[in-house]
Amino acid sequence: MQLDWPAIDRWLMGEAWTGSRLPAHLAMLCDTIGPRWSSSPGEAATVAYITAQMAEAGLAAVGTEEYRLDTWMLQSYHAALVEDESPVAILPANRCPTCTVIGPLVDTGYGTLREIEEAGSRLAGGIAVLALAYEPFTAPMPLAYRLEALAAAGAAAAIVVDRKEGGRVEYHNVGEWRDLVPDRHPLPTVAVTREEGARLRKLAAQRKHLRLLVNSDFYSAPAHNTTAELPGSRWPDEHLLLGAHHDTVYGSPGGNDNASGTAVLLETARVLAGLQTALGVSPGRTIRFVTFSAEEQNLQGSTAYVARHYGEDGGDALARRRQLRLAINLDELSTGNIKGVVLAFPHLRRLVQSALDELGDGLKCHVMAQLDSSSDHYPFLHAGLDAAHLWRWRFVGRHADSDFHHEPGDTADKVNVRELKEYVGQLARLLLRLSHIEPAAWPANPLTQAEVQARIATERGQVIRVF
Repeated sequence: MQLDWPAIDRWLMGEAWTGSRLPAHLAMLCDTIGPRWSSSPGEAATVAYITAQMAEAGLAAVGTEEYRLDTWMLQSYHAALVEDESPVAILPANRCPTCTVIGPLVDTGYGTLREIEEAGSRLAGGIAVLALAYEPFTAPMPLAYRLEALAAAGAAAAIVVDRKEGGRVEYHNVGEWRDLVPDRHPLPTVAVTREEGARLRKLAAQRKHLRLLVNSDFYSAPAHNTTAELPGSRWPDEHLLLGAHHDTVYGSPGGNDNASGTAVLLETARVLAGLQTALGVSPGRTIRFVTFSAEEQNLQGSTAYVARHYGEDGGDALARRRQLRLAINLDELSTGNIKGVVLAFPHLRRLVQSALDELGDGLKCHVMAQLDSSSDHYPFLHAGLDAAHLWRWRFVGRHADSDFHHEPGDTADKVNVRELKEYVGQLARLLLRLSHIEPAAWPANPLTQAEVQARIATERGQVIRVF
């Protein structure tokens, strides 16, 4: 099949720029709807908006997929010094359990095993203060494992000091996400600003005590992923997948994380659907567009999606797994320009790089040294399926004015619309090219699920390399 790629590229890039609806999507998601914690009314409004936009763009199979979410609600929290009742500003970590802890503050530095050992018996019943960052020149240890070590040493709670300056603090996750199960804290954990952390370390040196109260609920609730697709004209039973999570943490409008990815997904779908109408060009294999719920809650939405579509509960599971050629995940796109694609498994590297080379923009394909469990590509990798994310800020440095994440300051005005237009055009061009690669030229996935699980076991306890 002969395609006029220069004409296709001109149309896709032109529509991505001049016909862009990115500002409208960002305004709706961040300003009108706002925080989109999964299972909340905000998420329900988001799901309705996304499906309406997909239907308006003319996509097929537009719908939602419900699953049961293991979720959490923060009710109240408070901390104060016992000696004088002066308040301490805290922010409980995601899924922090209900607790009432009264104990001495114990400075444990970075929470390394050496520092925990040095703290010794002072940790029994104490409230450990530790940096979120890693100790310089020391083998890095993920926060989840430092907290486990503190709990084993007898600490009753932990206070994590945020890296950011200027009185800012984020919601943090403290579990081992490689397990793909909703984490339970090894001990109650809250975060404080860098400035508050410095004060607490001084108070710890003075042997002061803290009263820490958190009230929260764990419960089950329905949640929804959204789905849509552009049917393939040549190999409709095979598919590519473009995904992004539409949820946020508590209290954040989620401009960068992840209205940026959600808006780019909506626009990429619209532009490719418009290409069919304008030039009569369809994808060769089907392209699925999926927005995931509960990424911020241990990737539960994407985990449910993978289990539903590629799980082993049906006799055709292997055939269904082979139908997925590649899933690409979009997350936090507004913190850096597009640089390329990052794979987890190496067998598609040459094919993807060849497609990137055809774009003529110097984009590169890389393969990560570890299976990155930080976002919705990971449940695919966990199941041994080919998945990728984009080479952007994590690998080249974050824009200074976009250094916002799980916090109220992650607003729509921080989102770089110009760069997102480029993402849309490049993704549309890349997906269309990948969709027309002959099946015989597409390397088979040689991995078994058992091999992937063995690899994950060896990587437990490692800090994932991002540069």
